Order: sequence, then C-alpha cells, then structure tokens
Amino acid sequence: MTKQVTSMMNLTTFNPKTFDYKKWVDDQVESGAILTDPSKTSLTTRYAEMLIDGTIIASKKNILAAKRHIRDLGRQGTKDFPWIFVEEKAHRPIRFIEKFCRPSKGNFKRLVIQPWQHFAIGSTYGWVHKDTGVRRFRESIVFVARKNGKSTKISGVSLYSASKDGENGADVYLLANTKQQAGIVYEEAQKMVKSSPRLRRQFRAKRDEITYPMTMSKIEHRASDSDKLDGLNTHFGVFDEIHEFKDYKLINVIKNSRGSRTQPLIMYITTAGYQLDGPLVDYYEDANDVLNEILEDERTFYYMAELDDASDMYNPLSWIKANPNIGVSLDLEIMIEDWKKAQTKPEEKTDYITKQFNMFVRSGAQPFIESEILRRNREHIDLEDLRGMNAIGGYDLSDSEDFTSACLEFDLGDGRVFILSHSWLPESKVIANNEKIPYREYEELGYLTIVEGEYIKKEYVEDWFIAMSKIYNIELVAFDEAKAFRLNESMKNHGFVTEKVKQTPMVLGPAVDDLREMFIDGKIVFNEDRLFRWYINNVKIKPDRNKNNMPTKQSRYRKIDGFAAFLNAHKHMMGKLVKEEETGEIGVISMSELMGRS
Repeated sequence: MTKQVTSMMNLTTFNPKTFDYKKWVDDQVESGAILTDPSKTSLTTRYAEMLIDGTIIASKKNILAAKRHIRDLGRQGTKDFPWIFVEEKAHRPIRFIEKFCRPSKGNFKRLVIQPWQHFAIGSTYGWVHKDTGVRRFRESIVFVARKNGKSTKISGVSLYSASKDGENGADVYLLANTKQQAGIVYEEAQKMVKSSPRLRRQFRAKRDEITYPMTMSKIEHRASDSDKLDGLNTHFGVFDEIHEFKDYKLINVIKNSRGSRTQPLIMYITTAGYQLDGPLVDYYEDANDVLNEILEDERTFYYMAELDDASDMYNPLSWIKANPNIGVSLDLEIMIEDWKKAQTKPEEKTDYITKQFNMFVRSGAQPFIESEILRRNREHIDLEDLRGMNAIGGYDLSDSEDFTSACLEFDLGDGRVFILSHSWLPESKVIANNEKIPYREYEELGYLTIVEGEYIKKEYVEDWFIAMSKIYNIELVAFDEAKAFRLNESMKNHGFVTEKVKQTPMVLGPAVDDLREMFIDGKIVFNEDRLFRWYINNVKIKPDRNKNNMPTKQSRYRKIDGFAAFLNAHKHMMGKLVKEEETGEIGVISMSELMGRS
C-alpha cells in the first residue's frame, strides 16, 4: 500500500480527475501533518488529534472515538482510571506487520499501515492496566466500508497474535458466518505467510491450520455452520463481516472459550449490511451509546467509519468518512463513476450505499431524539419533594420472559414533568446476557428488579404501584391491554382507576410528538436514570401514511419497554389541558379539576 490521503481539501477548487494524491500526501509528510516515524510520536494519538482539529475528515462517531482516546490520556494516573497508554505496546503489532508481512495481491513489496489503522490497532494494543500490563480492550469493533484493507489487517494481526503477543499456545481463530467465507479469510492468511520469506521460515501453513512451533500456537478458521465448535480456547478471535450473522451462536462460543486466557481479544471487522435484527446492529447501537457516554464500557474499542447522513452521499469529499483508505486501495475518481451508475438502478444504489458508504438502509425508521437532545434533560429532583403529589401511572408488560416496565409521571407545574421508572427482568435473561447490558449495575442503582425464574409475575407490577400509592397520589394508571386483563382487574380491585391506551398511530402519535418537543426543550426530568436513558436512546419512530409517528425499536435486543410505559402515562398527562389566562400567563388545569367539572 502507499501512503494515505488525509484531506481537508478546498471545496471550491477540488477536481477528482486532476487531483494528485501522491503529491498531496508527500506535502503533508514534509510539512509534518503526517508523521511517519513512530519513534518520534504516536500515530495513534496524532491521528486522534487530527480528527478532532479537522485535519482529517471523519465520521461523527470516529471524532467521538478520538475524543475518548484524548480524554482517557488525561485520565491516566487518576484514582478511578486504572489504564495507561504505552506507545511501545501500541506500535509492536504495527511494526510486526510492516516488517514481516507482504500483501498477497498487487505489486507491493511491503505493507505500510495507514494512520487510521495506527489508531485502530494502536488503541487496541496500547491501552493496558497500569499495574498488571494486561490489555484493556477485550473487544475491538472496526466498522469500515469495503476495499479499505480489511483482509490485510485481519491476516497481519492474526499472525502477530499467534507469534508475538506473549502467549504460549495461543489459539487464533478466523471467524465468519459460513465455512466458505471463513475459508476465504483463512486462505488470505496462508497467502500472506507464503508471500513473506521470514514468515515462511517461522510458520507452517497447512490446509486447515497455520502453526507457529516456537510458541506452540495455531491459526484455524471456524464458522457458524462448522461441525465442531466445542473445546476452543481462544486467545484471539477475529470475526469477518458480522453483518451476515443472524444470531449470537458463534459469537457466544468464542466469548465463552476465553476464560483461561490472561488477555484474550475478540475483534470484529465488518461493513454495514442488510441483517437489521442481528448482532451487528446491536453492536452498532452499543458504539453510539458508549461514544456518546450514554453507556459505560471501558473494555471495548470502537472505530466507526461511515457517512453521517444522506447529504454526505452527494459530496465526494465526505466519502473518506466511510473510506479512510481513499487514495490507497480506493480511487476516488472511480468511486464517483461507480456511484453515478449505481444511482440509475435502485438495487445497485442500495448496495452501494450499504457497502461503500457504510450506511444501514433502514425501513423508514428514524431516531426518536438525538443523543445531544437527550443530554439537555439532565436536571435532578429530590424524590422527597414529590411526596404526596399527584401522578399518572403507566405500565407495559411486554413478554413475560423479557422486560416489564412501569412508571409514574408527575406534572411539576412549570411545563416540566418528572418520570419515576422501574423495570423487572427474569434472572434467566440476565444469565444469558448477549447484549452486554449492565443488568446487575442497574439493579444496584435501583432501576431494575431481577426476578428469580424465567418470567415476570404480574404481581410484581401491582405490588410496586401499591407501594408507590402510599407515597404519591396516583390518579390514574394507563396501560396497553395486551396481556394485561388479569393485572388490570386486580388493580381495579385495589382501588386504582385504570384506563387502556390503544396502541395505534392515531392515539399514540400526538403523545410521541409532544414528548419529542418536551425533550428538545429540556423539560423531561428523570434524574439521569441510566436504564430509562437507554430505553429512550433505543426508540425509533416510523410514520404511518397519515404521518402519525409510532415508536419502534431497531432490533429485538434494543428494548423500549420503559418508554412504552411512559408513553401510556403521557397520553393521559396530555389531558391536563393548557389554557391561556387573561394575564397572558399559561395555567394548567389538573385532571382532578377536569373530573370535578364533568
């Protein structure tokens, strides 16, 4: 490979047909904008700085990943942050790849790791525990468009992991959804060994196994449809194209096989895909949550190269956001020609958007609110100040084997509302946790009750409302009638006023729109309940033909039950009519006043 284009090109003068990539990069190196000598500086950190200051055009998520790296550098040595960045450890796998590995395709004598790869590889290997030296990141997700050097990275890092990662008997697995795809990845590693005189002397490349006798290590390939998946002992597992995975079968096998390793690593390298109900979408949402500081995960690294929105598709200067290897393994002029052709055929256009712009082509669903909007609602209220106040309740039973949620919504009288939310989850769901959701932490914080057994009994919800009714005045409990008949009858027998909420766009649409406006205005107070925040962040909205917005979730693992309970309550909270008084001030008529007038 050659050097990379890291561009802040002049939008008025740039012409892809005449642009000289080599001269541009040489000028950058000469000026010091790109530093190629790792003994002088860490390209991992330099790349992060260049993303933040705009020297390199990058996706919003990768700018956040860069800020995370710089922020963590500043946290080194603090009491609550046990990790340090060691440049030598960051550069070791990069030095190995550049010194010993040769690409099997093209007329290249050696590999030159690009700055974006310095960041991804260097971050993954450079962050370690300050006392033990054990690697910080147990998982690394590299989300990048096709033809950006993915296979080269998989092969190089795999060979390093088997030989130079300080682990005797290191078992390395090249993983894919099918045997055929796994075989393609494995053959690339074989070819890399055969292409390098040094590696050819030290490795033994066989049909089904590459061995490194010096450390008794091996590289094998496995797939979801492999006949034998038991007995693995993973030091390093790298998944290729997890957008094809429909379930967590192979992923769980690999995760559960690393228990005896000191610093195992699982790496996922993939483009976007069409499987919108599988692991990749869950990991993609995790990346958004972690990089936006909605969820905490100190042990997973994210590099998310994608176009930020549809407008980027029509600006070739933005394509580097999804294709950091433009000018190296990708020619921008050819990309422009291919894009023009693809736009004439819907199927080709969709494929190009998915694979080259690295964007999921969704079925019309849009985020309910952006992370920045959610952060506007950070106010806290002492629960004691709410004692005796009126509240509207809501619950969503969902499936008995999954989340069940309930809430109380309080009108604070000044345009704001307060949400007190609680959820229940069967212990069996927690044990089988595929989604890396911190259930136990949510339980310790009081947001969640983990129930023994495999399902949620309706009595748990009823008991919660009874307990809350001793503290607050619950005027009404709103609910989705699905699966709720027995609970509703019991609630009425205990003196609660209940009312069902039809789950239709015409009924829920106005409440969805009203809540969105309140979030935008910073009028939702929830004491930064992390579980409730997770629910809100998972909500997508999909309009019907009459433009009524209905809440939905992007995949089966991104739950919105807490939002559904809130929405049921808010449908009736909207019944507290707003009137304009003679003074021009806004007054609120309470539900009790309305009931008294009727």
